[in-house]
Amino acid sequence: MHKGIFITGTDTGVGKTFITRLLVVALRQLGIPAVGMKPFACGDRLDAETLSGANEGSVELGLVNPVWMQVPAAPYAASLIENRPLDVDSARSAFQTLTAQYPIVVVEGVGGWRVPLTDQLCMSDFAVELGLPVLVVCANRLGALNHTRLTVDAIRSRGLPLAGLVWNEPACGEPDPAQITNRAVMEHLLPGVLQPEIPYGASSIAPEFVRRIFGLEKATEGLPPFSC
Repeated sequence: MHKGIFITGTDTGVGKTFITRLLVVALRQLGIPAVGMKPFACGDRLDAETLSGANEGSVELGLVNPVWMQVPAAPYAASLIENRPLDVDSARSAFQTLTAQYPIVVVEGVGGWRVPLTDQLCMSDFAVELGLPVLVVCANRLGALNHTRLTVDAIRSRGLPLAGLVWNEPACGEPDPAQITNRAVMEHLLPGVLQPEIPYGASSIAPEFVRRIFGLEKATEGLPPFSC
């Protein structure tokens, strides 16, 4: 069983917190005291507070989100505007504390895979330090195929396992041709990669998907993708 998973996205605002919360809640419903954390937050702290709620208050907010920049920008930009360095060591320490106390930690990144944290460090570098399998949240919309392939290629180039892709419906309404075909196309391009599709506003995620992502049971080869 993995000690955790790292959640990245094809862009900002694609639903990383939404998916992270669903995963933590699902794991807890399976009897596993998992916790979610967001090492870096910029702007408001709503994402961290959402994860704190999913953790059922078991972790103080300062560990859920150890680094908070108040400027709503990329972390490096926010640190320049606020004229204070990003405290990456606090994020590392919080992760180590949580992994020592909980069997699974679901780590939500900030922005996309290559968002700069400092002038020397990107989100991808921090993910490599953690060494967790990576789950990519893809907003199911026009342009997602390009963004997804770029993200997957970048993850694999860093030697990290790809845990899967999650196709998140960003809005309700009649789907367009891209939304209808995105997952099927990517399943053809990336055979064998787990790719569930999460409907807009879903309140839960399929337990089978959660078990496969976190290695809670041996995956069966050829098993069809799961949806909520």
